[in-house]
Amino acid sequence: MNPGSGTNASPTYTLLDSWSFRDSTNWPSDNRDAPVSFTNLAGSDLGDGFSLVVDSPSPAWLQYHVVETSGATNFSPAVGTISFWFAPESWSSTNAGGPGPGESGRLFEVGSYTTNSSFGWWSLYVDPAGNNLYFSTQTNDLSSTSTTYLAVPITWKTNYFHNVVVTYSATNTALYLDGGLATNGPGLTVYPGPNALAKGLFIGSDSNGVAQAHGLFNNVVTYNAPLDSGTIRGLFQSEYPYYLMNPVNRAMALLTSANSTPADMAAYNAISGAGYLQWVANLTNCVSSANALQVWVTNVLAATAGDGSMTVTFTIAGGQDNVPYDVFANSVLGFPPCSSPAWAWLGQGCHCTTYRLTGLPNGTVYLILCTPQDSDGDGLTDAYELLASKTDPHNPDTSGDGMADSDKVLLNLNPLSSNPVLPANPVIQTCPQ
Repeated sequence: MNPGSGTNASPTYTLLDSWSFRDSTNWPSDNRDAPVSFTNLAGSDLGDGFSLVVDSPSPAWLQYHVVETSGATNFSPAVGTISFWFAPESWSSTNAGGPGPGESGRLFEVGSYTTNSSFGWWSLYVDPAGNNLYFSTQTNDLSSTSTTYLAVPITWKTNYFHNVVVTYSATNTALYLDGGLATNGPGLTVYPGPNALAKGLFIGSDSNGVAQAHGLFNNVVTYNAPLDSGTIRGLFQSEYPYYLMNPVNRAMALLTSANSTPADMAAYNAISGAGYLQWVANLTNCVSSANALQVWVTNVLAATAGDGSMTVTFTIAGGQDNVPYDVFANSVLGFPPCSSPAWAWLGQGCHCTTYRLTGLPNGTVYLILCTPQDSDGDGLTDAYELLASKTDPHNPDTSGDGMADSDKVLLNLNPLSSNPVLPANPVIQTCPQ
């Protein structure tokens, strides 16, 4: 199966092991498998609960068996999937104005790199500048070269988490970043043999505790088969809010979103996820845009369901990869400031993707596709504030009580009230006369 083919049906797969790193004393896996060895590790409250930190001036490593003495397999070198969340801890990419990790930082590694391929190696790593992410392997064939299957440019910033997923099999390799396909490559034919596998797997460094990633790891998961693109996107959307709802993560996102390109694009989305949008298909022949804010709806089809409700299918065109676009609905066609009731947020979709909405009333329904522009950086898009919450898109604290509009929305508080308490009755915004 080609993980980037757009199919929504996952192959049969089994979760091999996972690491949430909540026990920072013994560092067991979630299957309670103890590490082979570890040293000079730290922990952080950033991320989803707690994160492993591999960032030390001394050698630091975290080593696990590839195959446990019980026979349980933690990692499959020839076919499978590896998924994890990573954030640089002491660096940003040089193309983002930072120093980079300063060395070829290993994210996940089995075996050891040698100049003549004398041992065997399987590695996902970033370059010393932190501008590129690679997946490379060696076997012990003395070929004096390594095979790089995947390479993709990155721009990562300190303490900002990204979801990294690598799928691989004899027919295809693919790399996904933050839920979207970043690149794919040929089938995996070169990988370490038993001697290298016996040395174990390492998270965040090479086997000597150097070539450190200098970053934070969370929710590392291995599977025995390639996950398909729909499953990967769904897992990302379900996990993403936990990373950005962490207060420190959110603060970092707000700080780094001010100078983004295009301008005023928020990195923190308080209201995010697929919502009611049902994935139908990814399009291979799709019009993209040089501007992430240029997006539109096409191929609209409406049909009556058996219960009398309406089903609408449509495609998001234009736009760019890894940019979420909000869909809203209303039964009254009107726009801000006060010419219509609040619009309902239906979910977020990606460009070059076809979606389905079911259960719509058999009457007048208006749908609108909006961009992720967030002028005040509070985590609510301009569209959400204008259409749904009726807050000021140029003021992160519309009521002036010191609590962000997005926090009130997430806590089911009235964002227009100056008192952060649950309202006894819905508050209707009045229009100036």
